[in-house]
Amino acid sequence: MKKELREQLKRQLKADRQVVIAAFKEDGKPEKLLRALRQSVDAVLTTAWHEARLPDNTALVGVGGYGRGELFPYSDVDLLILLEQSPDAATTEKLEELVQLLWDLGLEIGHSIRTVDECLSESAADITVQTSLLEARIICGDDQLFEQLQARYAAAMDPRAFYHAKLLEMKQRHAKYEDTAFSLEPNCKESPGGLRDLQVILWLVKAAGLANSWRTLATSGLITQTEARQLMEKERAFKDIRVRLHLHAGRREDRLVFDVQTAIAESLGLQATGSGVNMRRASEYLMQRYYWAAKTVTQLNTILLQNIEERLFPTSGEAVAINARFNDVNGLIDISEDDTFEQTPSAMLELFVLMTERPSLKGMTARTTRALWHARFQIDGAFRADPVNRALFLRIMQAPVGVIHALRRMNDLSILGRYLPNFRKIVGQMQHDLFHVYTVDQHILMVVRNMRRFTMAEHAHEYPFCSQLMANFNKPWVLFLAALFHDIAKGRGGDHSKLGMADAEQFCRDHGLDDEDTELIVFLVENHLTMSQVAQKQDLSDPDVIQAFAKVVGDERHLTGLYLLTVADIRGTSPKVWNAWKAKLLEDLYKISLRVLGGEPHSADNELRNRQQEALATLRLYGLEADAHVAFWQQLDVAYFLRHDAADIAWQTRALYDRFNAERPVVKCRLAPIGEGLQIAVYIKDQPDLFARICSYFDRKNFSILDAKIHTTRHGYALDTFLVTEQNFAKSYRDIISLIEHELCGLLTTPEPLPAPSKGRLSRLSRTFPIQPTVDLRPDEKGQYYLLSVAANDRTGLLYSIANVLTRYKINLHTAKVMTLGERVEDVFLIDGAALSNARNQIQLETDLLEAIKV
Repeated sequence: MKKELREQLKRQLKADRQVVIAAFKEDGKPEKLLRALRQSVDAVLTTAWHEARLPDNTALVGVGGYGRGELFPYSDVDLLILLEQSPDAATTEKLEELVQLLWDLGLEIGHSIRTVDECLSESAADITVQTSLLEARIICGDDQLFEQLQARYAAAMDPRAFYHAKLLEMKQRHAKYEDTAFSLEPNCKESPGGLRDLQVILWLVKAAGLANSWRTLATSGLITQTEARQLMEKERAFKDIRVRLHLHAGRREDRLVFDVQTAIAESLGLQATGSGVNMRRASEYLMQRYYWAAKTVTQLNTILLQNIEERLFPTSGEAVAINARFNDVNGLIDISEDDTFEQTPSAMLELFVLMTERPSLKGMTARTTRALWHARFQIDGAFRADPVNRALFLRIMQAPVGVIHALRRMNDLSILGRYLPNFRKIVGQMQHDLFHVYTVDQHILMVVRNMRRFTMAEHAHEYPFCSQLMANFNKPWVLFLAALFHDIAKGRGGDHSKLGMADAEQFCRDHGLDDEDTELIVFLVENHLTMSQVAQKQDLSDPDVIQAFAKVVGDERHLTGLYLLTVADIRGTSPKVWNAWKAKLLEDLYKISLRVLGGEPHSADNELRNRQQEALATLRLYGLEADAHVAFWQQLDVAYFLRHDAADIAWQTRALYDRFNAERPVVKCRLAPIGEGLQIAVYIKDQPDLFARICSYFDRKNFSILDAKIHTTRHGYALDTFLVTEQNFAKSYRDIISLIEHELCGLLTTPEPLPAPSKGRLSRLSRTFPIQPTVDLRPDEKGQYYLLSVAANDRTGLLYSIANVLTRYKINLHTAKVMTLGERVEDVFLIDGAALSNARNQIQLETDLLEAIKV
């Protein structure tokens, strides 16, 4: 091809593209853009094909998405060069020149060169090839050759085998995307409920000769006109988003990642509303729309797949009557009449009751699913006020099995949101708090699931203490209701615990719960954050803290219910948030509070005596002499014994009883007794920058500090204990323990100037949704120490940066509680020091800390 024509075609493609994209930015019509881009490429390909002067018995065919007649801005152009017979040397040379030309024109092509026989052979061996040929479209060349391919392809098609292969392929794809449409960064093409799921349906019906579009699907009776319209609307919405993703990225990009969500939302005209804690980002509105659309597609796909399966694999299963309204057909629940839900609206809830009561029912027939989907709008105020329906909903929550499956099905079909209108508001609602990785509705259902697992023997190994408590808890379903309401008021503005408490109380009154159960549910919703805050942010060695918490819970039933809800809630936020250290803090708080509620006085003297006796009993097992500990313990004050477990006291005593006047540092390390991480004890003559120096070492090693206890003995030695974690501890912990003991001891023996804190990089999530760092310094309730609270985005080197500032101000650190919540940290330090003696120094310390934790 002449250079002039090549440059002309390049200019033509570029000019066409600019016009099409400009038009899209004006009218926002994705189908028009996809069609226009395809037409532009068709024209250029036709010109190039004719210039190549290939033999007459060849054809240029579009396959895949391009064959379907759509071309996204940066998608591949999938081409089949169809030959009547294998090419000779001259034809091969022309084909190579043609392919090179297409690449030179800037087209991202995916091409194959095959005869009809080769196409059929590849199609039989590879479902991907078979699918791409299903949408083949001739662009130019030999029409008769293309018709021959289509005829032979259709004759070779086995719709049943194709159905099974595509269904398996879809399940594997869904598994890759965690089987959820509610991923925080979904792929609008491949994720469940996305464009690919819609395409699968059209491929299946086209392969079976049932239909070739949404409209013909409706006329064939596989779906209704309303369902067809909904699917077309969702398809258009997903195409719109995908086009905008391509244009924003300047390349092929189908993922709605955090970085682009705001830009895509704003390009759709969505804007943030509110401010502060009540602000809703534009990206949150976008994602809630996306999730609603994906949910609709998922549900309609379920209906369609069942209908297609019935057409391809007809069965003659006998209907066994369950009652006047429902039958059992091959293990699926089926309505007895098409208008069952219209005639008896309460049957919409009765259906889920029956599924919890009859484990043999594995699902619903397509007819039932469709009827339920369309009947959901009958759930209105009158339906919700009907005592029959209220009793049915309670039966679902009280069912001995199948509760979570029922709730999830009800949510998928929008029945749950119709029955609980405030739940409907949080369906698909994002939580950009850096530690929830699920939408609010999915988080709530996850918490109910976790609570339900506490009742199941097969999960007792996961939560042994929780399972033990739940086994003795009267009316576990009360806790399920508390879980269902604990976050139902998220995003409404104001304190969601208080607003949710009002919702829960109204529900309980409406559904006839007695005063005792109502009060417990309301208490749990109002206080569902209290236990985690006390356990993770306050000093559990302080009797006043325990007494105050015990006063809040009041009795054992409230304490147990709150503990179980707290564990289920934290475990339902993100796989990263829960760890053994949080489990220990909560369990310790529960057990100490239970003793107080049982009448045992929680005084410092009692606790001191109990821990020392328990530690001595352990030391005797190691064969230490009866008075070996005495000299060492005389150097320790009450605070030390109250802040350490008996096992820790015994471990440190065994390591230090004969070296408590050591000139060289002593570093001891062991696997943490909680079953996760390492426990490290450092014993050395006290020095002002000790905490910062140890933090700098952990920082270099990429260790995460979960907890730190800082203590100074009566004779001026520092005894500091750290709980640290790292991904590879479990693989080679013996080598790591030896390395830490050697290196840290060496570092403290010959101290060098403190290195400058490094400002580690934030994660992509933290960069996209940064939190405003906060520093709060205030006296504790006794006026003896100061509480320093720091909240910021998590990053490498953060704790060392804080320690460095405290060192500059000569601050004495007594305890450090380091709480990591996904991508967010909330650290609490108990401190004192002369620098805190006046307000000006306090303000300057807060200012310097803010500067240190900023990125």
